[in-house]
Formats: sequence, structure tokens, C-alpha cells
Amino acid sequence: MLSFVIPAHNEEQHLPATLSAAREAGVQCGEPFEIVVVSDSSTDRTEAIAREHGVRVLSVAHRQIAATRNSGAREARGDLLFFVDADTLPNAAAVRAGIETLRGGAVGGGCIPVFDGVLPLWARLMYPAFVVGMRTFRFVGGCFLFCTREAFEAIGGFPERYFAAEEVGFIRSLKGVGKFVIPRPTVVTSGRKLRAHSGRELLALAGRRVVRGRKLLEGREGLAIWYGPRTED
Repeated sequence: MLSFVIPAHNEEQHLPATLSAAREAGVQCGEPFEIVVVSDSSTDRTEAIAREHGVRVLSVAHRQIAATRNSGAREARGDLLFFVDADTLPNAAAVRAGIETLRGGAVGGGCIPVFDGVLPLWARLMYPAFVVGMRTFRFVGGCFLFCTREAFEAIGGFPERYFAAEEVGFIRSLKGVGKFVIPRPTVVTSGRKLRAHSGRELLALAGRRVVRGRKLLEGREGLAIWYGPRTED
């Protein structure tokens, strides 16, 4: 069975579209599937919306994306795990490619994101290089990742010591136990962070990452892009 694991913190604006897209993709693929929403410390209608859509709901208080994804994976029943961010729209082509990839012998993979809406100029200029880098080094963002349950359990899931960029460690670990594939289909995800934060802010974050190394990622301090006040479109 296929399990969509959707971590969510106060995602009442984006979650309905994500749930509808996941359900439609699952139906089109013709596979048994379930949708598990993991509400992490939500104070809005995230959990109510998930229940209205008839999906499984797990409430946690981690306020940390790695731990939230891991909780969802433990709750899920499927042997194929698809981790989908609450502001990302899975589609049948991407899901089907993921299923074929895993059943073809790979342990995991992910799809390259296409950002919705109008992006600032700096982001539009950088995006082509971003895509080339992902395909060259076989790394993708965490908005749409998939793996077998066997591989997930073998590597211990997402590294919970990190509050951001946890997908990097996750992918590295998957590569250590088998093949990691980036199929051709893409997925649409929200570009809200790119619209809410300037290129200068992101460059400053990259600089702090260089200076402090992985220590920067081991707490919420300095990671306002993920844990600060959120600007919605």
C-alpha cells in the first residue's frame, strides 16, 4: 500500500488543495493508498480540515519537521512512503514515477519542485542552476520524497537532531543503503518563502551555515525562515 505522509503546522490555507491533489493522484494511479496528516502544534483549522477530508490525523507537539515526518511514517500502514509537504501538490505522473522507481529496485527518490505564483527576479534567475544542481548531485528538497518502508526503517528515518535541511541527511542515508532516483516528473510547491524573504536574507543564512556548520541546524534559533512568523500569499 502507498502512504502519503503530510506534516502540517498551521496549514489551513494550503492543506485542502494538497489533500485533494493527493487523493486524486492516488486514485489515478490505481493503487491502494492512505493519507496521513501529522498536525504538529497546529492552532488553526488544520486538524479539522484533515478530518473533513476523511483522512487519518495524528496530532503531535514536536515543532520540528524531521520528528513530525517520522511520527507519520510510524503511524502509516503502507510499504511505500511518500512524504509530501502541506503546501505541495502531488500529481499522478510524479506518484506513478515514484512507485515504478521503488518497485524497480531503488530505495528512495524525490521529484524536483516547480514553484507556484510569481517569484522575485533573483529566484527566477537562480532556478535553472538549482535544477541542474539537483539532477547532477541527486539531491532534492523535502517537499516530495519517497522511499520503501524497509529503507526508512533501515536508516532510522529523518535525522531528528536537525531542525532544517533534514532531507539532506535523509537522502545521504538512503544513498548509503541503495539507489536514490530523481524521476522526470515535477511537482508544484508553494513559493511563499521565496516571496517572503529576500535574496539577501537567504544569502546571510547560507553564510551563517558556512560559519557554524551543522550546529546552526540543531536548534530553531537562526532558522526564522522555517520557524519564524509566516507570511501567507
